[in-house]
Amino acid sequence: MQAGVSTASLFLRQNNEEALPYLDHLGVKTVEVFLTSFSEYGYPFAETLKNCKGTLFINSVHSLNTHYEPQLFNAHPRVKGDAYAWLEKVLDSANALGAPYYTFHGTARIKRAARREGADNFPKMVEDFAELLEFCQRHGTRLCLENVEWATYNRPGVFHELAKELPTLSGVLDIKQARISEYPYERYLEEMGERLAYVHISDCDERGKMCLPGQGAFDFDTLVKRLQGVGFDGAILIEVYNRDYQELSELKRSYDFVQETLYRNGCLNS
Repeated sequence: MQAGVSTASLFLRQNNEEALPYLDHLGVKTVEVFLTSFSEYGYPFAETLKNCKGTLFINSVHSLNTHYEPQLFNAHPRVKGDAYAWLEKVLDSANALGAPYYTFHGTARIKRAARREGADNFPKMVEDFAELLEFCQRHGTRLCLENVEWATYNRPGVFHELAKELPTLSGVLDIKQARISEYPYERYLEEMGERLAYVHISDCDERGKMCLPGQGAFDFDTLVKRLQGVGFDGAILIEVYNRDYQELSELKRSYDFVQETLYRNGCLNS
């Protein structure tokens, strides 16, 4: 496994073109690039990032998903076509940066009724996802569905139903979002299993406040053992909000903590 950091952790602190050189300077080896605006989608900005990333390996790209992802499922051809045009720009960014994965949220379950079990039309979802997966594959990137409390994969069981019909679907386990959804992360991990591509991690203190890994009470040794149990050997990426820590130097200590945890459990890849 490899420890890493998402540039989402630096949102409102550093822009991506500042964050990548900074993380490279800290000795981080693997990152996810969180593209935050329409102006950051596509080759021109990706080339800027490519020229300043140093020795970093870009594991994945993650867009501000609500910009266009919900409309990828829209019935109106023009609306859907525009959404696919923006998706293509993000996939172009992934290619330019050498990122094999794209972090995907999908639909936005804004209304409470849309979040309940039984609300999903899985045959239609499978049809839409098959089109998306094929589109991403043609553009050299693998779509990875992330568990997100307010989006498509908002509860255990959704990934299982989709994966039965979609052999190329991969998953992203987000510890923070599992906590928000009030389902144990183990349930998401169990159904993603060997389809799990990478993990977003955070910590939580005894009062329930999110913080950087190593600053709270979350049991990372058990997480690593459970990941080993499903044969996982990918990236474990620190992803927190800018309000969850005070000083940038804390990121380095947290990254070192994750590295040490992986080393202690005999699964740190250089």
